[in-house]
Amino acid sequence: MSTTHKEYLLQSEPNKFSLEHLRAGEMIVNMGPQHPSTHGVLRLEVVTDGEIVQEVAPHIGYLHRCFEKHAESMAYNQTIPYVDRMDYLAAMNSEHVWCMGVEKLLGITDQIPKRVEYIRVLVTELNRLASHFLAIGTYAIDIGAFTPFLWLLRDREHIQRLLEWTSGARMLYNYIWVGGLYYDLPIGFEERCREFIHYLKPKLDELDTILLTNKIFIDRTANVGVLPLDVAINYGCSGPMLRGSGLRHDLRRVDGYSVYPELEFDVPIGEGIMGTTGDCWDRNYVRALECRESVKIISQCLDRLLGEHKRTPDFDPQAACPKKLRMTGTQELYFRGETPRGELGYFFRTTDRSDVPFRCHGRAPSFVNLSVLPEISRGCMVADLIAIVGSVDIVLGEVDR
Repeated sequence: MSTTHKEYLLQSEPNKFSLEHLRAGEMIVNMGPQHPSTHGVLRLEVVTDGEIVQEVAPHIGYLHRCFEKHAESMAYNQTIPYVDRMDYLAAMNSEHVWCMGVEKLLGITDQIPKRVEYIRVLVTELNRLASHFLAIGTYAIDIGAFTPFLWLLRDREHIQRLLEWTSGARMLYNYIWVGGLYYDLPIGFEERCREFIHYLKPKLDELDTILLTNKIFIDRTANVGVLPLDVAINYGCSGPMLRGSGLRHDLRRVDGYSVYPELEFDVPIGEGIMGTTGDCWDRNYVRALECRESVKIISQCLDRLLGEHKRTPDFDPQAACPKKLRMTGTQELYFRGETPRGELGYFFRTTDRSDVPFRCHGRAPSFVNLSVLPEISRGCMVADLIAIVGSVDIVLGEVDR
């Protein structure tokens, strides 16, 4: 075998670390890829010295969605089902960002009816709740608490049924279309959704009692996996990862897209209440507080959808949907929005009169947030590494795109 072939073989090795570089007492441990503990098909290559983690290398690519090449081979409105399959736990949020980006390219942002905008925000905030419920529930299992997982999955099921009633699909919706919606809300949806919100509010109080203020949970998460604010910014972290480190940065407020500027809600941040600002407890705390803010947003949307923007017999949610998407001239655009995991952005490069993008790139928050894992895991215990991975809240379909 030639020297060149040997070099290629070494470059394709599945491990980053080699036995030759280990010091006395160190060993290489592979964690994953499996769903429990690593939250999907993620493999962690860990160098340990006894129970202490010296280095961590995340290995990805086990769930490649091929999203960008799909997007570059079909029309903008045909790509929405593939957008759903990136972050499959928050498909409505991903659809919303994609459609707003395409609408800005087409110059039809101002043509979207207000009822459509409020329905979009309503379903995306419901999906944000469902995503955070799963994130907090599975994280509780990582720490060893089983009851919160059952409770949160029970309440998430109510949301899944509401969204299934709206779109016909349980998780991958294809509901938000370029220029409008697949269909209006079912008759009685607003009233049923308000009943659910009334039911949910005391359940969020129970979650605080059983999990967030639980002594065992605090001991396992406080002062663990501390992410300093400057490190979070330098790595490009966003969402609860960034806000958990103390920066009040939410694109719904910063960019003010859709009808979010018309709604009242707070942007919670980590404050180091139980440990150090930016630790695992703070990230979980921010997600729990965001659930309460989503409830506020949903209530305001329902008020408007039953008030000044109520349904009428002549309302057509597809009225502004272009029959054929034709771009004018060559354009480049980066559009971003706030999903449950942070800043989801799409870069488009269009060609004149074509309904297929020349180039499309997805900026996935899970991918960027995962990159900080080696930085916040160095020097922790092996058992704490599971707690740190869970606090990042990754979706591997989005990581691998």
